[in-house]
Amino acid sequence: MRVLLTSPVFPPDLGGPAVYVPSMGRFLVERGHDVQVVAFCSEENPSGYPFPVHAIPRGPLPVRYLNAFWRVWRQAKHVDVVYVNEHLALLHVLAAKLRFKPVVIRIMVDGAWEIAHRKGWCGTHDIVTFQTNKYGFKVGLTRFLQKRWWGWCSKIISCSEFLRQILVQYHGQSPDKVKRIFNAYHGPNVEDVSETQAQAREQLGLRRDKRYLLTICRLMVWKRVDGIIEALVGLPEDVELLVAGEGDMEDAWCSLAKKHGLEFRVHFLGNVPHAQIPLYIRAADVFVLNSEYEGLSHTLLEVQALGTPMVASGVCGNPEVVEDGVTGLSVDPQDPETLRLALQRLLDDPELGQTFVDNALARVPLFTRVGTFSEVEQVLKTVSGKD
Repeated sequence: MRVLLTSPVFPPDLGGPAVYVPSMGRFLVERGHDVQVVAFCSEENPSGYPFPVHAIPRGPLPVRYLNAFWRVWRQAKHVDVVYVNEHLALLHVLAAKLRFKPVVIRIMVDGAWEIAHRKGWCGTHDIVTFQTNKYGFKVGLTRFLQKRWWGWCSKIISCSEFLRQILVQYHGQSPDKVKRIFNAYHGPNVEDVSETQAQAREQLGLRRDKRYLLTICRLMVWKRVDGIIEALVGLPEDVELLVAGEGDMEDAWCSLAKKHGLEFRVHFLGNVPHAQIPLYIRAADVFVLNSEYEGLSHTLLEVQALGTPMVASGVCGNPEVVEDGVTGLSVDPQDPETLRLALQRLLDDPELGQTFVDNALARVPLFTRVGTFSEVEQVLKTVSGKD
């Protein structure tokens, strides 16, 4: 089977698709399939992969997407199926359909909501509230186009049951067309991450006499790192926050930390190399993800596998990984005080954190690469007629 994968982000940049697509590509190559990737990428010629990567450089958004259309249209000629990993997928799917190639799309977000939220077209409404409200012509057009490109696809894969229900209940997609396949853990073999917390801190230059909170995310407004900073105000002074990732909100959140006198306790690490992420997870006392939206977080899966206590917002796909009071603590992303209390609870009770870690480790087999990717492979084979 010949497969073309698309991705809106690619290493060295951070983001779920930057983890998923290279791992999926390697898996398919290992299974004997021919793979190509078209991806938005900050590197001109990504190397070190067992498949060619057709990189689309940064630039004005319309130019980037027209470039993506051309690249997909050109490469789709030589494949059996196109596997799209985009939330702005109109031109990617259209290019494949113009080549009369079957398309499978993987849904990580309701793209109409993400666009409307980013542009301010729906105020601060979350993804669930968004589904039952009307917001004017721009949102209506975005919804129409999204429904159209979903309709052109042979199959839709959702990374969580939460997202599957969004598509079925609110967008009229057939339950048979939308298949939930969890994201998978894509990090290193856990056995190969042998560093203790003290050893990880030494390698990273972190202090042993501090307690560290860690969050890893693109610095977009719905990731609500501002809520973590607000929660930090009420925590002891030996507690510091490590923020791994880049994005539009970095300057605003740096200013917020300074406003609260926390500029020496909040550390923006930038785009941390993938190889160092496991060390930061091991070095942290608590991992926190305070986002208003997650399809199914790859980072939570990595933290779960590497054994660090977790606090996550109880929204969207997060409860499918972090069950409140069982594998971690859930919080309201709009309530910094609730977050502060949850963080304080885990910082004060390492035994409770270890209980959560043990329970979370028992669920790791639900998110294995071989198990979940085999399901995707079967979907691709079926729609391409190579079953």
